[in-house]
Amino acid sequence: MVKIRLKRVGAKKQPFYRVIVADSRSPRNGRFIEEIGYYNPLTNPAEIKIDAEKATKWIGNGAQPTETVKALLKKAGITE
Repeated sequence: MVKIRLKRVGAKKQPFYRVIVADSRSPRNGRFIEEIGYYNPLTNPAEIKIDAEKATKWIGNGAQPTETVKALLKKAGITE
């Protein structure tokens, strides 16, 4: 199954996440299919940049977003 999920990058105590499309069996920071955006929770307000076209294409192809990514997509105005 293909998932849309977060990949953690950044230093210790300085999280920065990339929104990626990956096989559900691959590890969190392991192999992925495509990077579709990023999320920076440290800025105020949190910075969310997701390519809407790619996200809707992957969701249309059957990719399942995780709960966190689903909330981010909603905040970014990509899904309802």
